[in-house]
Amino acid sequence: TGAVGLYNLGQSCCLNSLLQVFLMNIHFTGILRRITVPPCAVQRRSNVPYQMLLLLEKMQSGKCKAVRPTELACCLSAHRVELFVQHDAAQLFLHLWNLIKKQMKKLELVEELSDLYTICIQEHLACQNCSFEIKNNSSMITLPLPVLDYNSHSLKTLEDCLQYFFHPEMLTGQNMCFCQQCRRKTPFLQSMKLVHLPQTLTIHLKRFCFEKPSYTHKLSHYLPFPRNLDFNGILTENQCQADDNEKATWQYGLFAVVAHSGSTSCGHYCAYIQSLTECKWYCFNDSEVCQVSWDDVKCTYGHSNLHWGETAYLLIYMRKHPQ
Repeated sequence: TGAVGLYNLGQSCCLNSLLQVFLMNIHFTGILRRITVPPCAVQRRSNVPYQMLLLLEKMQSGKCKAVRPTELACCLSAHRVELFVQHDAAQLFLHLWNLIKKQMKKLELVEELSDLYTICIQEHLACQNCSFEIKNNSSMITLPLPVLDYNSHSLKTLEDCLQYFFHPEMLTGQNMCFCQQCRRKTPFLQSMKLVHLPQTLTIHLKRFCFEKPSYTHKLSHYLPFPRNLDFNGILTENQCQADDNEKATWQYGLFAVVAHSGSTSCGHYCAYIQSLTECKWYCFNDSEVCQVSWDDVKCTYGHSNLHWGETAYLLIYMRKHPQ
């Protein structure tokens, strides 16, 4: 089944959860298995993709319920991934992904990895006094969704978060932009348009609220997310910048949830992952792995009265109909 645990090396629950999400993704491991093996021992010890491949083989070849990711952790430590500290799963995910991409030598594998995870967005700015427009395409590995609106009211569902993220915003007053055509600052309409979604879509629910430089609190309110997600039924035509062939691929099924329990200063991560070969859900809690139900996964929706309770932080969706 591939459902093998990873021993906690000391506050490594965040790393363990993310490694499980990577290594349970058969599209990612299909790329990982084709990497170029570094020629010497020193290079092999410091190569993140190679150490991930060794860990994958160790997990699949043994009969142990869990293995120690010691060599990979040491490798990551050499690349400034601190050990024995609390990590933010969204930040660590991005750091790991960039390290993997940077150390892959085959260009075709780098392109495949980018295609597998990269989201494309078009930022659109339009002057409200004239016809002047600015369009910029940008790419991201995670879609960072706010869980509160401008008035600090809780958004009710994942679909609401997506609609809010792509909702146009009028920039007025101090937020006005300089218009090259009007030669002065004018009101602008700012909007985000979805251009492309990848095979593996990672959504970051922004549940950690930074109020002051030294104070962060967790937003634990109830926020349900669907097992199946169709962007065509959520976003309007004005929120998309894609042709019909692209939009036809925007149907997704939930693959994994990285959940956080506890507070921002003293927390714990685990991962709920659906095996793509068995279609069964498992909870990966460091060295403990057990089969769970969809109702167990739904327990990560959150609860406003349970600030220490388990809440979904990263949602990983898999495209239903690969191109």
